[in-house]
Amino acid sequence: MNQYSMVVQWNDEDRLFLVTIPEFAERVVMPCTHGKTREEAIRNGEEVIEMYLEAWVTEGESIPAPNTLQIA
Repeated sequence: MNQYSMVVQWNDEDRLFLVTIPEFAERVVMPCTHGKTREEAIRNGEEVIEMYLEAWVTEGESIPAPNTLQIA
């Protein structure tokens, strides 16, 4: 399981759940994937994260660090 954030939001116009990955926002067009159900959108989001990470490693590009939640 990766440690990257995913935001899953319903879109009435498209009638789909849209997925954005905050850590990738400066490098990838958002939303980056979607699904007809929340579960499908999450699954697709995880696949997109892995795809980009593999491509960036192969191309020798820097990898964005995952966001972490700090609770005091």
